[in-house]
Amino acid sequence: MNDAEIAFDHAPVGLALLENRVIRRCNLMFGEMFGGAPGDHSGRPMADFYPSRDEFESIGARGLAAMRDTGRYSDERIMRRLDGTLFWSRVRGRSLTPDDPFARGIWSFADLSDERPVVALSPRERDVAILTCRGLTSKEIGRELGLSYRTIEVHRARLLEKFGARKLAELVAKLSGMPL
Repeated sequence: MNDAEIAFDHAPVGLALLENRVIRRCNLMFGEMFGGAPGDHSGRPMADFYPSRDEFESIGARGLAAMRDTGRYSDERIMRRLDGTLFWSRVRGRSLTPDDPFARGIWSFADLSDERPVVALSPRERDVAILTCRGLTSKEIGRELGLSYRTIEVHRARLLEKFGARKLAELVAKLSGMPL
């Protein structure tokens, strides 16, 4: 085993080599994070690790758009372990095929469970939470999701209630796992 293989296999974050959003190879930490051994995941579609098919599609569309521009994508999102439990993950990807960003890429996954517990959210609330943490206004989120800004405000009000936050800055702090 050469140094590059050792570094990949034993990296302190989950790593996966993907081809068209299907795992070709992953490391030990990926297996530990999502469940199973690395070999169990070869050929497994990444859709298996999303809370829903809709989220797989919508996050994929956002990621593809960003990767077409820069070759990279990152976000923080809810992921699903093989046992069905949900957890927050910081995800970063880089395309190895710029002309077809999802054809082949390397992705990292960091488990944020200790900093950010999962609160039961609808897929739309998760979208609004993620975009709120990116600093988007209700109008900007509405444009990105194809919803009215008033609908986004309703989702934000529910998020404030679910997280016990009094104002938007406090909600963002709780969503980001920052100490209050």
